[in-house]
This record gives sequence, structure tokens and C-alpha cells, in this order.
Amino acid sequence: MDILAIIGTIVGVVSILIGQILEGGNPASLLQLTAAFIVFGGTLGAVMLSFPQEQLFGAVGAIKRVYLNEKQDFKEIIAEIVKYATKARKEGVIALEKEAKNASDPLITLGLEAVADGADPKLVRDLMETQVSRMEEELKGHAKVWESAGGYSPTIGIIGAVLGLIQVMGNLSDPASLGAGIAVAFVATVYGVGAANLIFIPLGSRIKIKDQKNFLIREMMIEGILSIQAGESPALIERKLNAYLLEKEGEKAKSGAGQKVAA
Repeated sequence: MDILAIIGTIVGVVSILIGQILEGGNPASLLQLTAAFIVFGGTLGAVMLSFPQEQLFGAVGAIKRVYLNEKQDFKEIIAEIVKYATKARKEGVIALEKEAKNASDPLITLGLEAVADGADPKLVRDLMETQVSRMEEELKGHAKVWESAGGYSPTIGIIGAVLGLIQVMGNLSDPASLGAGIAVAFVATVYGVGAANLIFIPLGSRIKIKDQKNFLIREMMIEGILSIQAGESPALIERKLNAYLLEKEGEKAKSGAGQKVAA
């Protein structure tokens, strides 16, 4: 579980409710079904019109990556690549064709199959880098869906407020209800702006940040496959790939030091 993401979501929403209480308001006054239907229904419609089905489903599935920490064990990937290197050293690269089907990652599968087919090293690199680029574009698309929702919802919230005010203006014969009617109308604006800045845009940002962390491990996979094709020894390949592990640990150390300085 990504505790920081969970706490951030809770803190954002609860802070708004506490602020409402401190101002002497009733949090229950923010619960307006009509306003919610206009804002969230309208935002959903705009997003559905903007993006294809596959991208929408992918964006919904990406929420899991925000609140759950994906385990990508560098050591396990290194051990797997070294195993393939040992196999290729003993039986030749043609033996990798069968091993490719059981690889832990589609990128490794693609690389092993290309090597087993005797493809040129440049072609192998190009194939794998193209695959990585395609994956990255797909993941950026998931983040863009949420960022777009964050752009639509405030405007739709204003539309909801205007619709509410139209109803208020149509009942000017009852002055006693004007204040309450106007308050209800502006709840739609709160929903639109709040959802954009507390949920939609932060979701998009978090998805992009988490996807960037996967780049290093994919780069390591490419280096490992090309090293196997070059006929390097398993021991040398392991040492080369361990450098990526040290780089990852170095990034963690820098991040930890930065947090201490900030504190």
C-alpha cells in the first residue's frame, strides 16, 4: 500500500470538511445529489467523448498503481537474466526461444525471441526500445485521462451553479428561500473545483511519477538482453546489471536525504 497517497487523499477531503465546520457551516450542506450528478456525470461524459474505450479502462485500472506499491525486484530480474545468459552460454542462443515464453516481463520475452532468431543487435535494441516507448506512451495516456477530467470538472461545476441560480431566479416570489437556494447552487462549483484539485489532477500526476520509476528497470532489461547476445559471461552480465541496482539505491538515498533537509 502507498500510505502517503492514501493519507494525502484523506487529508485533502477532511480538511475541506473541517474548514466548513470552522466557518460555522454544516458538512451535510455539501451533500447535494443534484450537484454531484451534474458535475461527475458531466465530467464523465466529456471524458468519454475525449478518449477511446481502451484508454478509459486503462486509466481506471491505473488507480491501483496509485494506491498500491508495485513490486519490481531488481535482484529477481537480474537473477532471471543471468539464468538466461547461463543457458545461452551452455546451449547457444537458440535455446532462448523456449525460455522466452516463461519470461517474467513481455519486454524480456521480445528480446529473447529476437536474439534466438539471430536478429542484428541494433535491430534487437530498436525493437525493445520501441516497445518501451509504446508502453510509456500508453501509460502517459492513462494519466492524461485524469488530468483532462481535472480540466473539465471546474467548468462543469460552474454550469451546475448557473443552472441552480436559474432555478433560484425563477422563484423570486419566495425571498425566504433565496439564500438557501443560492448556497445549494454553488455546491456544484465546490464539487467541480474540489474534485479537480483534490482527486483528478493529483491522480494524473501520481500515475506519471510512478511510471517514470519503471524506466530504469526496463533499461536494465535491454542492457541484459544485448549482453547475452554479445556472448558476455554470466558473471560479467551480473556485475553490469548490479550497477543499475546501485543506481536505484543511490536515488533512494538522495530522496531520503532531501526529505531530511526539508524537515
